[in-house]
Parts: sequence; C-alpha cells; structure tokens
Amino acid sequence: MAADEAGAGAGGRSRVTITDIARRAGVSVPTVSRVVNGRSDVSPGTRARVEDLLRRYGYRKRAVAPGRRAALIDLVFNDLDSPWAVEIVRGVEEVAHAAGVGTVVSAIHGRSGDARQWMRNLRARASDGVVLVTSALEPVLHQELRILGVPLVVIDPAGSPALDVPTVGAANRAGGMAATEHLLALGHRRIGLIAGPPRLLCSRARLDGYRAALEGADVTVDESLIVPGDFHPESGFAGCEALLDLPEPPTAVFATSDQMALGAIEALRRRGLRVPEDMSVVGFDDLPEVRWSAPPLTTVRQPLADMGKLAARTVLRPAQDEQSDTSRVELGTELVLRSSTAPPPKTH
Repeated sequence: MAADEAGAGAGGRSRVTITDIARRAGVSVPTVSRVVNGRSDVSPGTRARVEDLLRRYGYRKRAVAPGRRAALIDLVFNDLDSPWAVEIVRGVEEVAHAAGVGTVVSAIHGRSGDARQWMRNLRARASDGVVLVTSALEPVLHQELRILGVPLVVIDPAGSPALDVPTVGAANRAGGMAATEHLLALGHRRIGLIAGPPRLLCSRARLDGYRAALEGADVTVDESLIVPGDFHPESGFAGCEALLDLPEPPTAVFATSDQMALGAIEALRRRGLRVPEDMSVVGFDDLPEVRWSAPPLTTVRQPLADMGKLAARTVLRPAQDEQSDTSRVELGTELVLRSSTAPPPKTH
C-alpha cells in the first residue's frame, strides 16, 4: 500500500493517524497508542508490526486536536469518601492502563452545579467514555453526552437508567438473602437491618433480600427492626444504637454495608457488648480492611474491582470499533464467613 493511501507523505501531505496504523496493523487503537507511548505491555510481534508501519508512514506523535478523542475515561462518583470507591477505581484503572487510556476521577456530590462544571470539563478534554457510579445525571446532561457521542456506562445506578445505557451491578438481592439466611441458620429470629439510602437500587435490593429470607423461613418481618442508614460508619453506629434501645433488641444485625457494620460494632463495644457472643453482625461489600476488624467481619462480597473492570471494557468498546452492549449485567455476590457471627445467646 502506497504511503499516500495512508494520508502520509514526505511532501507535506497530511500525516497518518493512529487509527490508520491500527487498521493496517489489524490491532486496536489503544494497542497502537501503547506502542507510540513506549509501553511494555504489547507482544514483541505486534510491537514490531506496528513500529514498522509507524516508520513506513512517517507517523509523528502530536497533541490532541479539538474534536478528537483524548484516550481518557471519565470515572464519576457522587462522592469519594468511601473505601469501596477505591476498589472500583482500581478495577477501572487496570483496564484503562492495559488499553493505553488515562483515567480522570471526579466527584459531583449530587449537586447540579458540580455536574454542569464536570460536563464543561469533559467537553474540553474530549473523553472516550464515562463510567458513572451510584449517581444520576440530569436528563439534559445525559442528552448532551449523546450529542457529543460519548459512551456512558452506569455502575450501581441510583434509579432506573435509560434503556440504551448499559449498567453494571452486583446480585444485591441474592446477597441480602444470603446474609439473612446465614443468621437464620444460626438460630436468630430477631434480626435487625441497617438499610442504605432508599434512592439507590442496590439498597432496595438488599432490603428485599432480607425480607424474602425472613418470609421464606416463616419469620414475620418486624418493621421496628429496620432502621435507616447511608452506608457510612456514623449511620451504622446510630442505627445499632436505635436497635439496642428497643424494648426487645435483636440478637443479630445485618448492616447493608461494611462501613455501617463497623459503626455497629463500635456501638456494641461502647455498650459493653461483645461480638458475636452478645450480638452477631454481618456486613456487605467485603472491603479489604474488614478481615482485620475485631472480630473479623462476616460479610457479603460484591466484586467491586470486577465491576469497575467490566464497566471500563464496556465503555471503551466504541473507541475500539466494537459494538457496545446495552444490557444490564449483574455479577455474583458471595457470603464470606468470619468471626462476627454465632448462634444467639442462650438467654434469648
């Protein structure tokens, strides 16, 4: 193939692009980007083929022009003050790094002004795609992403996303059932639940799983045993205090996030109560630190890093000339047994 067919010539014609090189080499655009940027994660054969084409067509690296994609993923959280956010970042970054793509992490804090400022920044940097975590964009901003042609993937959607938006989540209802069934199997019948924010689908699904497990065991759902929380330790502490102040406290607590479970354990400690001898506690997430809590926490593992990886792969498909998937994907959850659960005290 002649050099002028690639749009690159020695006489001042327009230079060849990474897309041209990728097409001729039979590889993805991110693979060519990795070679151009001197990354080591490319096979020797592929590297040699790409480098030969780069030399043949006189490719020279240049800055991103207006309107071109910048080899970036925008990863957007409602807030970043939770350890589980770090796990999702880790998964997204792993895929982005392998694809030769950068990651821009933002928090919009649920405020309209923050979201609009983020959108202005996104327009300026010409991102390849957006991964949105437990947040909801205003319809006008969602429409603007469509106009810009920027792919969107949502992790743990706050509400029901548009039908054409792929989503990634965990089997939250099954996880809520597994946590509750574990406590039932130990002999607990009064099981408290510290719920997450009701606006989030994952919170409602975990509560649904709790209710389904109790009903499946012919245990009446006592609404006084369900207290509100927000996934943060302070609400776990407050929720456990409220449960302990009931005329007949529960013998076990299912906190629907690990951070709330840690808050509940601290509330029990301050009351002079032991876990699990006086009360069992189960969490949800399996954050790295809970295996080192006192006692190590029984919890439901949701694959946060894997959720980030899948979302990143999905959002990069259009940039790699692959068809995007618009389905909802739920990754499995798993009950992890540690030392924070035991049969109820004999006094109950």
